[in-house]
Parts: sequence; structure tokens; C-alpha cells
Amino acid sequence: MKAAALQMVSGLHVPGNLEQARHLLEQAAAEGAELAVLPEYFCAMGARDTDKLALREPYGEGPIQRFLAQAARELGLWVVGGTLPLQCESAHHVRNTSLVFSPQGECVARYDKIHLFRFDNGRERFDEAAVIEAGNTPVRFDLTARDGTRWRVGLSVCYDLRFPELYRQHARAGADLLLVPSAFTHTTGEAHWELLLRARAVENLAYVLAPAQGGLHENGRRTWGHSMVVDPWGGVQAQVVEGPGIALGVLDAARLQQVRQQLPALDHCVL
Repeated sequence: MKAAALQMVSGLHVPGNLEQARHLLEQAAAEGAELAVLPEYFCAMGARDTDKLALREPYGEGPIQRFLAQAARELGLWVVGGTLPLQCESAHHVRNTSLVFSPQGECVARYDKIHLFRFDNGRERFDEAAVIEAGNTPVRFDLTARDGTRWRVGLSVCYDLRFPELYRQHARAGADLLLVPSAFTHTTGEAHWELLLRARAVENLAYVLAPAQGGLHENGRRTWGHSMVVDPWGGVQAQVVEGPGIALGVLDAARLQQVRQQLPALDHCVL
């Protein structure tokens, strides 16, 4: 199965970002992808964290969710909307949510980002908890490829990448593919992005698909990019360094089975 990690440099305004996303989704479909995953905050990278509040949608309604459903249906793709802001009980917070749409345009899974990023090195400061309400439930979904192969997919977002217990839980529940839509800062991405992605793949003997924001945004923020597809042995199969683009990889079920048979580490877990 071909799968695509879509890299974007999202701006302040939703319509332009959706136009960019649609172009990338069409390109992925034209190149034979069956699964296409958009990055975190694909719909907007605001001037302020609180800009998310004005964009939040109720689950199941809204223009961003309609866009994802329509794109999946019209292009015949499994589409994962990296993250978009959804309403929660607090009027001052949103959920940072990944939604999965089948090729029929149906929303089949929802994951609310569990781990919220906080970073302060004296020059850059981020505190997602100021505007985002954390989720608390790991989520997986099953995808049947056109050749009949079934894939179990574990969902995560960005800062989750630093918490291996989430991915081990996915792997123990049978996940073959781990998704990590992200908007890593340039500082932390340069230091740890590839290292962490390859570690999660190797630890769990699973494919990792990691679409990211990558470039200088209208709000002045610079994201690391380097969207990639990593195989279960830790090899980088495809990568987009900076700017909008597609990292297209081939997920091989036979290769996955071979690696897990040769090194049955998941069967040896004792803790």
C-alpha cells in the first residue's frame, strides 16, 4: 500500500490552507496513495495561540470537517486531518484533534492529542495547555487496502512522540502503522525529530508516517519539516525536507511480517 505524508507551511487563513491541502491530496491520489495524512494545524497556524478558539468546530460539523470528508470521497482516499481545533466544554480551550475519513467520506476515528507541549529556552516559549484541553484515550483504527491487506493504525500527534509508552500500547494492540502528524519547532526538530521517529519504528517494529509543518510561517514561527516515512527496521524510506510536498512510501505487509518474525521483540516484553 502506498501512503503519503503531506508537508505544508500553513498560513493564517483557513481557505488558503485548505486549497494547499487539496492540491497535495490530489497529488498523492495521482501518485497512487491509498492513505494521505495531513500535518498538525494543517488548517491554520494563527498569529496567536488563542486564534484557535475562533476556528473551533463541533465534532461532526463545520467547513474543515466537510472539506476532509469531501476530499476523501472525491479522491477515493483514506484521509487523516492532521489536527484541527474542536470544541470542548471550556469556552477558553479547544481539543487538538486528528480525524480519520474513509474513502466513502465517513469519519471513522477521532483522536484528541494527549500530551501537551511546553518549552522555554529563554528565546522561544510554548505552552499548549493555555489553549488546548488534553485528550486521555489512545485511539486506533483498521484500514483495508485495495489488495485486501488489513492494517491497524495507531494515532498520535507531535509531542506525543516523546512518550514511548503510547506507541508500545498501540503495538501491543496490533498496530502495524503509527501516524505522527506534527508541527515540530525548528529547534527541537533539528535536535530530536528523526531520532525519535526512527526509535518509535524500531521499538515497535512498525511503519511510521510523519507529516509535518515545514518552513517559515506567516506568524513568524519556523517549523522543522522533514516529513518522512520510516520502515520497521528504522530506515527512512521517503522524506521532504522543507516547503510543501509529499513523502510517499510503500508499506509492505510481507516485509513487516518478516521483520517481526526475525526479531520477535514485541513477544519478549516482560514489563
